[in-house]
Amino acid sequence: MAKRKKDPEVFQTVSEGLKKLYKTKLLPLEEHYKFHEFHSPALEDADFDNKPMILLVGQYSTGKTSFIRYLLEQDFPGMRIGPEPTTDSFIAVMHGDVEGLIPGNALVVDPKKPFRKLNAFGNAFLNRFVCAQLPNRVLESISVIDTPGILSGEKQRISRGYDFAAVLEWFAERVDRIILLFDAHKLDISDEFSEVIKALKNHEDKIRVVLNKADQIETQQLMRVYGALMWSLGKIVNTPEVIRVYIGSFWSHPLLIPDNRKLFEAEEQDLFKDIQSLPRNAALRKLNDLIKRARLAKVHAYIISSLKKEMPAVFGKENKKKELINSLGEIYGRIEREHQISPGDFPNLKKMQDQLQAHDLTKFQPLKAKLLDTVDDMLANDIAQLMVLVRQEETQKPNQVVKGGAFDGTLNGPFGHGYGEGAGEGIDEVEWVVIRDKPMYDEIFYTLSPVNGKVTGANAKREMVKSKLPNTVLGKIWKLSDIDKDGMLDDEEFALANHLIKVKLEGHELPSELPPHLVPPSKRKIAE
Repeated sequence: MAKRKKDPEVFQTVSEGLKKLYKTKLLPLEEHYKFHEFHSPALEDADFDNKPMILLVGQYSTGKTSFIRYLLEQDFPGMRIGPEPTTDSFIAVMHGDVEGLIPGNALVVDPKKPFRKLNAFGNAFLNRFVCAQLPNRVLESISVIDTPGILSGEKQRISRGYDFAAVLEWFAERVDRIILLFDAHKLDISDEFSEVIKALKNHEDKIRVVLNKADQIETQQLMRVYGALMWSLGKIVNTPEVIRVYIGSFWSHPLLIPDNRKLFEAEEQDLFKDIQSLPRNAALRKLNDLIKRARLAKVHAYIISSLKKEMPAVFGKENKKKELINSLGEIYGRIEREHQISPGDFPNLKKMQDQLQAHDLTKFQPLKAKLLDTVDDMLANDIAQLMVLVRQEETQKPNQVVKGGAFDGTLNGPFGHGYGEGAGEGIDEVEWVVIRDKPMYDEIFYTLSPVNGKVTGANAKREMVKSKLPNTVLGKIWKLSDIDKDGMLDDEEFALANHLIKVKLEGHELPSELPPHLVPPSKRKIAE
């Protein structure tokens, strides 16, 4: 054992490392204690190789399909949009050279796609699962899963014919981002939706919330709806942190009420940045999910072996089984104390009790320390090796971002976020933008007793601190304004400093370098 610890595995790539660790170290533990019958099917190579995936979840008519259409800027096969529940299938929207649909039964036998284990959910589900393939630049970096609209009412839940929450849980384990969509116009969380959100437990770090169709209500109403949404989510999602909510109107139609246009633009940029970062963080997400899975598998092994240990060899098996299942909470507590395991790592008690009813506890395996030591060794040593490799891969591919579709629409040109505002004001004008307010700044300049047309740093500071901005900000403004770096400001540099103070006081960010259009006309040679 000591020799093994000195010599951790060596891997060429993160995905190769993850595959090897899973197959050689974690999978034997999972198989030995029937992990796949209780929790989730075994992972396959495609699970480690596939592109980042985004899962869209929401009640019907919250704009899920329109959201995908908005990102891709083109229709995809099988797309249907309408106010009634239109998408009644799971649609995996993926990249392909030829446009077309692949039905579920064919998808689950394709080893290159990460869907083979969905076979377990049966025909009722597979008939409602398709893959839409199309050539699109956005899909070269990510795939998107569109889900059926969640319905309110008991009838629809029964008539699905497959376990909807379990399918979503399967996807949640394997995707990189889960986007919950809500309609600002009719905000309600049905029983099935709250059940679904609870099924996403342990994946809160992947969840983002979009409050869509926010252009259909006035600002005052929007604030109330936002407050109501946060309150409702707080009751369902048990995290101490507040979930990030993006507000906007994610389709290509004109805004109905354009009052909050700037807010929607800023929110859209933030959401796009979050989605664009997925390819860069994909390896880290897969590593994180493998660690989560390993911790659950360890706890599962302790639970199964404890039950086996308590079972009688010959008589009274059925009675003992009932007694053990009823006292499972106490067994959890004992394992928690004996092995110092956090309560958050344990599977749901009620669900575990229901699953155990169908199993013969005498067929379970006793504790095999070697299997658990191997997983502990993996978590302690091999994962650390892979973390180093993750960082190396990230630095080698720093520009891995999602491109194409809506992501390119606002990058450059006058419709870029913040174009012509703040420090960007006057970017297209021939005249220096600061000249408008220069007479006012000149009046202040000449009260500061300039010598040879320049004011000293101490005198300029006395005036600049009146803005009440912190010294760190004023220091940056000084650096940007003192273009000839002589420790003094002439009238143009002083006017520029005041212009930048105004930009900051209006709530805009300062540029890291002075943009060419802000350089005073007489200094443009120096700047070059």
